[in-house]
Amino acid sequence: MILEKTDTGFSAYAADYPVYTTARTLAELLDNAFEATNLYFEEENIQLTHENIKFEIDFKQFFKYYRVLNSKFLAGRIGMNPTLLSQYVQGHKKPSDKQRDKILSGIHQIGQELSEINLIQR
Repeated sequence: MILEKTDTGFSAYAADYPVYTTARTLAELLDNAFEATNLYFEEENIQLTHENIKFEIDFKQFFKYYRVLNSKFLAGRIGMNPTLLSQYVQGHKKPSDKQRDKILSGIHQIGQELSEINLIQR
């Protein structure tokens, strides 16, 4: 399903099936998309799991929503020219598959690092 940021929250739609949904939060959208997809396939007696549904979002939408992730910082982490990454983020250029994979790998690496951090209070 393709995710998009809207003025009132988020929307998602399936590229190959007439399945659409909206929500105010990303978590709510994921739940709504799961429910809408299962409803569409109900008559065919197909039960989907969260693992069966993949979500895609373009660079501009991703960086618009995850503003905490700085493109200049990410560019430094993955060894990419910051201006080039900025052009991808702003939608002025489209990355090649190789560049897209490099960016996504860097985002996943940062996410993995963040998920392994424990904060303490002193």
